[in-house]
Amino acid sequence: MEFKVRTFLATVVMFLLASSVFILESEAAGECGRTPIGSAAASLSPCLGAVRNVRAKVPPVCCARVGALLRTSPRCLCSVLLSPLAKQAKINPAIAITVPKRCNIRNRPAGKKCGRYTLP
Repeated sequence: MEFKVRTFLATVVMFLLASSVFILESEAAGECGRTPIGSAAASLSPCLGAVRNVRAKVPPVCCARVGALLRTSPRCLCSVLLSPLAKQAKINPAIAITVPKRCNIRNRPAGKKCGRYTLP
């Protein structure tokens, strides 16, 4: 009987430890910090015209948001460009990757890889 109680308690402790690890991992920050990638993508909605057409003028509000994202979390921008959300929105990553240069963002990470694309 004592063996069954110890086994039961050990099982409960292992379950609780595994649960806490799962909870901590689910709360961990991703490429966009604690901001969900969908929210980061939505913040770049003023850029939609510019990321679909390389000849489209990039709106100043788009440049401001891209610049802020590059300053705070450059990997987040890459994650947004390569996300399923971007694909659903018919965003062309080869064009979207040119937005920081088209905005004349000085401290952009030129030459940095984003998937198979390189930031100009």
